[in-house]
Amino acid sequence: MTLPNQRARTRPSSGARESGPRQRILIATDTYPPDVNGAGYFTHRLASGLAERGHDVHVVCASASGAPRIEHEDGVTLHRLRSASVLVHPTMRTAVPLGVNGHVARLIERFAPDVVHSQSHFTISRAAIQCGRRAGVPVVMTNHFMPDNLFAHAHVPGPLHGIVGSLAWQDMIRVAYEADYVTTPTERAARLLAGKGFSRPVEAVSCGIDLERFQPRPDERAATRARFGLPDRETMAFVGRLDVEKRIDELIRSLPLLLEHRDVQLALAGTGQRQAELKRLAETLGVADRVHFLGFVPDEELPLFYVAADLFAIGSVAELQSIATLEAMSTGLPVVAADALALPHLVRSGRNGYLYPPGDVAELARHLLAVLESPERRAAMGAASREIAQTHDHQRSLDRFEEIYARVRPGPTRMAPRGLTGVPATRGRTAVAA
Repeated sequence: MTLPNQRARTRPSSGARESGPRQRILIATDTYPPDVNGAGYFTHRLASGLAERGHDVHVVCASASGAPRIEHEDGVTLHRLRSASVLVHPTMRTAVPLGVNGHVARLIERFAPDVVHSQSHFTISRAAIQCGRRAGVPVVMTNHFMPDNLFAHAHVPGPLHGIVGSLAWQDMIRVAYEADYVTTPTERAARLLAGKGFSRPVEAVSCGIDLERFQPRPDERAATRARFGLPDRETMAFVGRLDVEKRIDELIRSLPLLLEHRDVQLALAGTGQRQAELKRLAETLGVADRVHFLGFVPDEELPLFYVAADLFAIGSVAELQSIATLEAMSTGLPVVAADALALPHLVRSGRNGYLYPPGDVAELARHLLAVLESPERRAAMGAASREIAQTHDHQRSLDRFEEIYARVRPGPTRMAPRGLTGVPATRGRTAVAA
């Protein structure tokens, strides 16, 4: 499934490490560039990074234009399946389900991969898991899924969020039991899966970022603001979709409180369904001149966008990791974030930023002021952000996935827990990967 976002693909770093034995890897994903979202961004970096290390990497994904085709890009062979627009959202495309299983089965037969790595439980990824099992190929699954990210795009009414979310989780978990090994980006996300009824082990493997691309450059701040047409004043930044679960309205609502004390502005990089609504909110609050909607920022300029900011702010309640937050941290920015899901995994309150209760605009403003009012605190928190980001080097993530691929084996079949509400007794498999 594709979601409009600020994310865009990047080429792998030239500093790729030496790899182990060459492996044949089939990556199955329901979102891939030119789709712009976190899962697609990660999958492209994974595929191209593995190819750069000498592996034979094929990706099966939806066609960006509708027509099926085979493409070669960044050392990766792309098998793009026939796709159609999703009616509820004009920018979204999904693989046409008819024929997907047969196509993936034939691809596995011809390519004979050493491992299949599925990036979701949707149409293409689900087919790859099922076909991989039938062919006796080890199957790894990474979960990037959160129902909250679908509600707005699928136009699910608020009163139905609980029921729809529960059914969506049950479906995801049912598919996950078919995989031999399951990963997710953070420990918090792994605990979330356990809380939703998945009883097998889940390993947290960071999506990782390119630490070389996102580096602190405080001396260039004024110049980069001019590059983006921003006034040279204190700037808080956000990168991502302008959609409901990101809660950007809270950032805008904090501005009147901040402007009583500081000369500050908010710069937003991204597009989304709520852009017009957010502009109206800024006008209503009298802060329209302090909220800058920059739209989509090209990938090559994204590192400079972070350089233009003094801090990064994010109110999202549906992040399993938040690559944008990691990029901001790698650039040396303090972070003020909602205390929800994976964001506390990145933000150590009082060390590299602060956490606030979602919806508490007054507390958000208080933390933003605490960062802005002290240059010394701001510098120390920025340095701490960079230090924490060092543990999320995408090369380390590639190292770990190589190890998992090399060691995972199809295990004996077993029954999924019968006590798991709404999950039929499907046959799953255990695996060894240590």
